[in-house]
Amino acid sequence: MTSMTEITSDLIVIGAGPGGYVAAIRAAQLGLKVIVIDKREKAGGTCLNIGCIPSKALLHSSHKFLETRDNLKPHGISVDNIRLDLKAMMARKDAIVDDLTRGVGFLFRKNEIKFAVGHATFKGPGRLQVTHEGVTQDFYAPHIIIATGSESAHLPHFDIDEERILTSTGALSLTKVPRHLVVIGGGYIGLEMGSVWQRLGSEVTVIEAGKHIVPSMDREVGQALHKALEKQGMAFRIERMVSKVIKNPKTLTLHAFHSHNKEEQIPEVLECNAVLVAIGRRAHTNGLGLNHANIQLGQSGHILVNRHYQTSCPGVYAIGDVIPGPMLAHKAMDEGVVVAEFIAGQSAHINYGIIPAVIYTSPEVASVGKTEEELKEDKIDYKVGKFPFSATSRAKTMGETIGFVKILTQARSDEVLGVHIIGEQAGSMIAEAAMAMEFGAAAEDIARSCHAHPTFSEAMKEAAWAAFDKPLHM
Repeated sequence: MTSMTEITSDLIVIGAGPGGYVAAIRAAQLGLKVIVIDKREKAGGTCLNIGCIPSKALLHSSHKFLETRDNLKPHGISVDNIRLDLKAMMARKDAIVDDLTRGVGFLFRKNEIKFAVGHATFKGPGRLQVTHEGVTQDFYAPHIIIATGSESAHLPHFDIDEERILTSTGALSLTKVPRHLVVIGGGYIGLEMGSVWQRLGSEVTVIEAGKHIVPSMDREVGQALHKALEKQGMAFRIERMVSKVIKNPKTLTLHAFHSHNKEEQIPEVLECNAVLVAIGRRAHTNGLGLNHANIQLGQSGHILVNRHYQTSCPGVYAIGDVIPGPMLAHKAMDEGVVVAEFIAGQSAHINYGIIPAVIYTSPEVASVGKTEEELKEDKIDYKVGKFPFSATSRAKTMGETIGFVKILTQARSDEVLGVHIIGEQAGSMIAEAAMAMEFGAAAEDIARSCHAHPTFSEAMKEAAWAAFDKPLHM
């Protein structure tokens, strides 16, 4: 291995994912000299390369396939001899990823941000050693941001080969549609990837250890999503845990036990062609040499930070999936902006009670703020305003009437405490709710704001009317 002269900068960002690249851009805009280090040749991190973006590309393509095959006839459109070209679908996904990662590279060049490829390891406060293809380079900066993201959590004794036993990475690159796909984990990733392959022809079974899919979701909305996916053909095994998987020449055999009934000894046996392990993600900190900079971790494996994202090592910060909080790209992006501004001498903050979350199934699910269960647990006196998409004209014209908007308000003040949407365009509609909550809006404020007609967002207006008085169209 070889070493060269130490490279210095005002700020070094480890990780070129959403949090890291946004932090770098904002810092550069504020006049700092910035270097970004990432192990991948292309910027964008997990989100752009093997996460959010490729999964949404496949979700959209598979939705179009299903719509063409099953849902165009009521519109007076007849299409014969529908066939799936999976290779072309995957090529489109890859092209989108390539275009967006090149876009991040363009932003780096525009803002004069240097991009270094390699594995970064701390050698002390402010000092890093970066290795790539046998070449070692030393870096120094008074400020370092750790934005290395997360990685798929694994089950013990599961031999992940990304061909038959998969993480989300392998599930995004299958070369043929599995006859039967078993998804272990009923969370965001499992439901989204299960939806892709179920639409393309797989029999899909979701195994969830808890009593409900996506247990953090508002219960009423979660039950509606479960019902909708089940109606589409997705099967669920709730309160089940997989104890082992046996590799056969052409199939896989899974043994699943009841997760809460210890007296149940006889396992449920499932035969399938592929298994997706989607039990969550964990902070990616291995190999960073955090001990060399005395950077402390919490019990969950996350890096501990204060309200300014400072670690236990002066001058070192951490954002995104490596610190506590929801593992969401937009949360990491906002943290990237705030920490860059703090380093540059400015001040900003994030309201962690108003971070929206979206599941890109069909129907989509989006939420922000408190769930009804959380309000009950906190003994908060609240009201519920709800309005179905089936009563909105835009939804009827599109044939997308599944779902509803649910608004939770403080009973006395009418302040919006939480909004939960299941239905078409939920992911886009939730932005209005987040904005309203950020400014402390009441349900009446939303109701009396003029919404275009006909649109899906009218359901938000009507749900707000329902929360503080009565809906107009029911």
